[in-house]
Order: sequence, then C-alpha cells, then structure tokens
Amino acid sequence: MANQAKTESKAGFGSKLGFILAAAGSAVGLGNIWRFPYLAAKYGGGVFLLMYIILAVTFGFSLLLTEVAIGRRTGKSVIGAYTEINRKFSPLGWLASAVPVIITPYYCVIGGWVLRYLWAYLGNLRELAAGTGAENTFGTEFFSDFIGQAQSPTVFFLIFLGLTVLVVILGVQKGIERISKVLMPLLVLLTVGISIYTLTLKGASEGLKYYLLPNFSGFTLSKFLKTAAAAMGQLFYSMSIAMGIMVTYGSYMRREDHLEQSVRHIELFDTGIAVLAGMIIVPAVFVFSGGDASALNAGPSLMFITLPNVFRSMAGGQLVGTAFFLLVALAALTSAISLAETVVSIIMERFHMKRLAACCITFGICLVLGMLSVLGYSSWSEITVFGMQFLDFFDFISNNLMMPIVALLTCILIGWVAKTSYVEEEVRVSAQKFRAALLLRIMLKYVCPVCMIIILLTPFVTEI
Repeated sequence: MANQAKTESKAGFGSKLGFILAAAGSAVGLGNIWRFPYLAAKYGGGVFLLMYIILAVTFGFSLLLTEVAIGRRTGKSVIGAYTEINRKFSPLGWLASAVPVIITPYYCVIGGWVLRYLWAYLGNLRELAAGTGAENTFGTEFFSDFIGQAQSPTVFFLIFLGLTVLVVILGVQKGIERISKVLMPLLVLLTVGISIYTLTLKGASEGLKYYLLPNFSGFTLSKFLKTAAAAMGQLFYSMSIAMGIMVTYGSYMRREDHLEQSVRHIELFDTGIAVLAGMIIVPAVFVFSGGDASALNAGPSLMFITLPNVFRSMAGGQLVGTAFFLLVALAALTSAISLAETVVSIIMERFHMKRLAACCITFGICLVLGMLSVLGYSSWSEITVFGMQFLDFFDFISNNLMMPIVALLTCILIGWVAKTSYVEEEVRVSAQKFRAALLLRIMLKYVCPVCMIIILLTPFVTEI
C-alpha cells in the first residue's frame, strides 16, 4: 500500500506558490526559449503551435499530473516511487533515474555557452564579429571557434555547473524554492518585455502571422507525422516529463495543496513562456531576413548564430541581446537546478547520504560526462558514437529513446496495472472534485501509449 505521508525527515516546499514556481522553473528552460522556437519555425509555424497547445493541455497535462501525484503519494524519489507502486516495475525507476544523469551534464555545457554569449553582450560585443573568413557572418565564426576550443567552454561550463550545484546544496526551501521565487517572476517580465519590443519592429507582423496562423496547404501524411512527433518530443523537453524531475518535486509537495490546480498553473507557465519565446524569435528573424522564411531553418543554431545578427540590425540591439541572453541563462539555470536536484535526491535516498555528500558526487558525475561533451567539439572531435558527437549522442539517447520508453511504461503501469484510480485518489486528497478524471483515463490508457509508439517509430517510418 502506498505511503500516504512523507517521513518527517523528508524535505519539502514551504508553500503552494513555492512548489508551482519551482516546478515551473524546471519546466521553463532551454526547451522553451531555444528549442521550441526553432522547431516551430521548422515545422510550419502556426501548424506546430496548434498541435503543441492541443497536446500540452491533454497529453502533457495527463503525464505531468501523473508524475507529480506519484511523487506526492509515495513521498519518494523516482526509483523508490515506482518500486513502491509495483516491484515488477522497479527497473522503470532505474531507467527514469538515468535520464537526468545523462541530461544534466550536457545541459550545463549548453548553459555555459549561454553564459559566454551573455558575457560578450555585457562586455566586448565586437567579439561576436571576430572571424577569420573572408565573408564573415556576425556571430557565425565566433560560435564555431568558441566550441572548437577546450579552455573557454570548460571555464563557462564549470561556472554554470557550480551555480547549479550551489543552489541545490542550500536545500529545497532555502535554495530551490527561494531562488525560484526570484528568478521566475524576473524571467516572465523579461520574456513579456522583449516580445513586446520585437513586435513593434517594422516587418514583424509577417513573422507573427507565420507563427500564429496555421497553414495546412501542402501538408502530406509524412509531414504531419514528423510535425506531431516533433511536438510530442518537445513536450518532454519543455515540461520536464519522463525525467524523474516531477516525481521528485511531487515528493516535496504539501498534501493539502490542490494537485490538479497546481499542475494547470505549471502547464500555463510552461506553455506561455514557450509561446512568448516564439513571438520573440520568429518575428525578429523575419525582420532581419526581410521576410525570407528560409532564414528560420537555421535549426539549433538559430539562437547562437542567427539571433546575434538580428540584434545587430536593431536599434539598441546590444541592450536587447543582453536582456535576451540573461533570460535564456535564467531559464537554463532553473531547469539545471531541477535536473541536479533529481540526481541528488536519488543518491540521498538510495545510499542514505547527507545532501552535501550527494551534491559532491553529482558534481563529479556532471564534471566527467560534461567534459566529454565539451571535448567532443574540440580535442576529441574525431571521436564519435554512432556518427554523433558526445553531446548529440547524449541528447539523442535521452530524448529520442529513454524518455518515450519511460513515459510508455508509466502509462502501462498507471493505466493498466495500478489503474488510474491510483492518481485519482491522490488528486482527491486535496480537492473534493477531480475535473479531468475522464481525460486522465482516456489519455493514460489509450492516447498517450499510442503517442509514445509514434515518437519511437517515426524516425524509422519517415526514413522508409
């Protein structure tokens, strides 16, 4: 029988607002501000946005609620939580726990890249124009030269990792909750402010139209499947699903706080920031390119190469660029904290360690695996795993394989083995009525498993 109360020694959030802001901080990260806009641009703008919002309020909500409910009901980190529900599913807990172990190091590496750009905008902006090519594009050679060396990326990676672990060392209330109450409102203000400014630029309306209005002309079945799979995959990255994070944060949640309402607030924060980030980047690139939609196809480099060119073309571009990269740095930090906290929580619970010792071990793991990602673009660039650089391989195996499998097995566990009543009962502990009970049953038992299979098979189907 599930443990209905946390142990007295278990740390927890001091308020409902603290939980919501911390969980929202986890969800709002590079996935929202870096990944979401370039995927929206790549997959048809308004079509992708429509698909994502529909999936977020159904598919995403159901999985997010399930993971938080599991954590709060068991009061344990991910390994102990899944084992308590059904011992046959204990390997699922281990698989889920491996996801943040793989993601946290390379996430901190990318966080270091963001800090480097922020440093350039705060100081010597001319650095971004430095290059050796005859036809140098502002920022292009800076990015490739930066990640192509070992020393500078290592320094900024260590700074970002150090900040992350420092907050986690302070604990749930004094560290994570306190920093979230400061960073999340600041992050929202920056996002709203920059998006309003971007929309005032001449020519931004065309980019906004491309971004917000769905256009299904020329949409084939293959393109539809790719777009749907991209939107579903983005939900994992954006909402921190299937990483063990929400199970961990759920275990810190007070039992008297309204579970369904809290998850809706997290979802609103996450989706709102993602949509606003797209309203910053897509119209801005349209302005910079003179309305050329092909400029949006820069992919992952959109933020590090295309956007510096956008800011360069603006009046007051250095100030806007500084505010933008500060926004990205804050978002990356809140997510990195949640990833590191998940690893620390697992180590503390499994090995009965003090928080400081668990944080030191987590720092060591991140240092070793993170350096593989750093060196994979410089000293060890000739070493690849299945043709991929280390960072790309870590990203692929965690996002394209492990997380969909974790989500699929979680749906089977709660939808068919323990039954959805396991989650429904936990929701009703803090509320007389569970409004989305029917939605939860349909999504966990039927829709979500099909979605997971689509994500896993799409690369093979589209290749054929």
